[in-house]
Amino acid sequence: MAADAPQTLTIWSPGRINLIGEHTDYNDGWVLPMAIDRGNTITARRRPDTLLATTVSRFGGETDSVDLARLREDWPSGWRMYVRGVAQAVLDTGVELRGADLSVDGDLPLSGGLSSSSSLTVGVALALMELAGHRAAKTDLALMAQQAERKYVGVNCGIMDQLAIAAGQPGHALLIDCRSLEIEPVPLPAGCAVIVIDSGVPRTLAGSAYNQRRAECEQAVAAIQTIAPQVTALRDVSPDLLGQAIGQGLLDATVARRARHVVHENERTLAAVAAMRRGDVAELGRLMNESHFSLRDDYEVSGPELDTLTAMLRELPGVHGARLTGAGFGGCCIALVESARADEIAAAIGPRYDAATGRTSLVFSTQAAPGAHVAG
Repeated sequence: MAADAPQTLTIWSPGRINLIGEHTDYNDGWVLPMAIDRGNTITARRRPDTLLATTVSRFGGETDSVDLARLREDWPSGWRMYVRGVAQAVLDTGVELRGADLSVDGDLPLSGGLSSSSSLTVGVALALMELAGHRAAKTDLALMAQQAERKYVGVNCGIMDQLAIAAGQPGHALLIDCRSLEIEPVPLPAGCAVIVIDSGVPRTLAGSAYNQRRAECEQAVAAIQTIAPQVTALRDVSPDLLGQAIGQGLLDATVARRARHVVHENERTLAAVAAMRRGDVAELGRLMNESHFSLRDDYEVSGPELDTLTAMLRELPGVHGARLTGAGFGGCCIALVESARADEIAAAIGPRYDAATGRTSLVFSTQAAPGAHVAG
């Protein structure tokens, strides 16, 4: 442990939304997320022993306590496995950790698709690294958090959530190349705001069909490799090549739909960045709508409530585009709206959706925020 390691500190770790580029990250593609101004606050205090003791206020003060040398024994469920998984992932890198008291609180909707779990894992990784006197690069933090979820939680996730949370920039979305991990900030359009609406339909990523969708993408790659051996991920597949593979009967109907979404979603994401850079808000909104339709029809990760919600949003004056955000199977959608009408739209959509579905929504405006950092 470095001599200048702090005794106590506070970490702010945001959630994230994704403007466009859904289910492309684990296919080595492009995504366009942004960190938001809701997230987790983690207060951390160094201990003189090797105990990792965590308290989570949002779960009624639930606690977990485990020796760092015995993290893998009696593996827990729920939020505890995320915290322990991060600690083990940090240890796996060769960093020597000391014990810590962690207190976690936050204001992200849980199971809403805003990456509450990745906000927790990136924040805990940063806290543990700082207490050990190590300054980790943002990409390294994201990779440790991803390793925690993949190896120790069992979610075969991509890198988008963790990188967006670690590297967020105020006023910008991030174009992330999920193969090279290159990050390019993209300014949000002037005169626009983002509204987040939690549909009230909970989703749990590890218990969803997420891993099944990933397996279907891998099936598509294996089939396409028989005619294009250079392909290593769906990122490498053009619409023409996909059409050739489908025409030759190499993909069954379901796998073909999954691949079609990913191939065209990559194109939509790059087109969205071009639209943002030239200030074409109407085109950005159109691409967001098309993304939702593809997620609904080809990737089949939407649902009646999210479809109803996004359709209602598109009918409101001042809405440029609306789509689900996150892995789907419930959770949240986002709308790109005129800033001057943001409050009006937010006030209208909740009651209208709730009356139509019997659900209880949560609506809030958000802005692009900085990534995880030491706040005090």
